[in-house]
Amino acid sequence: MTPPPAISRFLSGAEQADGLSPDTLARYRAESLRTIVQRAYRRSSFYRAKMDEADVTPGDIQQPSDVAKLPFLTKDELRGQPFRLLACDRRDIALIQVSTGTTGGEEIYMAYTWNDYLLYDLAPRYSRLFPVGPGDICLNALPYEMSTAGLAFHKTFMDGYQATVVPAGKGGAYSTPRKTVKTMRDLRPSIVVTSPSWAIVLAEEAARSSFDLTGLRLRKMWLTGEGCSPTLRRRIEGMWGTTANFFYGSLECGVLGIECDHHDGYHVPEAHVMMEIVDPETGRPLEPGETGEIVVTALLRYDSPLLRFRTGDLGCMIPAPCPCGVTMPRFHMKGRAFDQIRLRGKALSPVHLEEILLRMPEVGDWFQFVLPASDEGRITVRCELARGVERSAALAEALATRMRAATTLPFDFELVDALPRAGVKVARLVRE
Repeated sequence: MTPPPAISRFLSGAEQADGLSPDTLARYRAESLRTIVQRAYRRSSFYRAKMDEADVTPGDIQQPSDVAKLPFLTKDELRGQPFRLLACDRRDIALIQVSTGTTGGEEIYMAYTWNDYLLYDLAPRYSRLFPVGPGDICLNALPYEMSTAGLAFHKTFMDGYQATVVPAGKGGAYSTPRKTVKTMRDLRPSIVVTSPSWAIVLAEEAARSSFDLTGLRLRKMWLTGEGCSPTLRRRIEGMWGTTANFFYGSLECGVLGIECDHHDGYHVPEAHVMMEIVDPETGRPLEPGETGEIVVTALLRYDSPLLRFRTGDLGCMIPAPCPCGVTMPRFHMKGRAFDQIRLRGKALSPVHLEEILLRMPEVGDWFQFVLPASDEGRITVRCELARGVERSAALAEALATRMRAATTLPFDFELVDALPRAGVKVARLVRE
């Protein structure tokens, strides 16, 4: 099958996407954007109606900066509408994936043709940001069912980078922590991808099995699927004896950010997506350094175009170049808009609170923030303690005092023996 001209001309050679010159990358992005917008207008009644209402024609979109002329696409427009984005015949669909449901509301479905999912999506490679190749054994400890994470990494490792994949999964019918640790002991993977909470679950199981994870000498670990503070990341790195980088993606958009070893923001995979930061209230584009909502346009989705999708995630672009040498721009994640903790006129990210909490050496790796029913209530931190630390009312009050001083918000502590471990996405925020 012949890929679109933009892919054939710019991405089909041996050169890696994260090594393209800024000029070459800009020409590719402009051509791909033009082609996708034209196709969306011609073949999708949904997009045609949106563009007509906004008084925009495909001819108005010539350069990446012109994307701001297009109307936004929202999650609510996609809920319960499996085929809304299609710019192809339904019989061409090869895969349908479903949202995890963590954001609430009716499910979102994403339908892919074989071309979009494999031929186009795997055309760009990021060998500097994602150093995987033949000979690597990649333990994929992410969920495979329904949503995107496990299967997306599986195809990337195996088909995109010609590495060996071990489909360990994450707490499914067969992927118990004990079996996964036994598999690691037998196969000695060089790469691991999982979520932060599951990385800790596996480390706890390895300790029970007297298996030293640091002896694996992993080349790389990626953490994805959940928020994770720098301090929690450092704890996980200590358990596994390797560098752990964050990876940011979503069902709707695919890959959105890849962290390098400098751990100072995500690099935008510019061959896959265009990213904007806009004011969540007005939709106005923001300048680098300003925090707003992340808006994404996919550059390799021709059969189910994704144009100016409002992710609901918050972030800001970083204007300075990265010391790693990759020229693709960087951004900092600030959490999800709907996840922000709002109390007494203040808004805080759960990851920010996690960072403050886990800097206290007495606190263990498992915790919850129990939010009050009213704005005048107090946040209760329900947590385990670090190994060897004894519970006491005096310790609970001391920890609460430190949290109050760091946040100027009221906190109480509930010290428990153990919190539940689950294969699903960990719940750090709990409502009373």
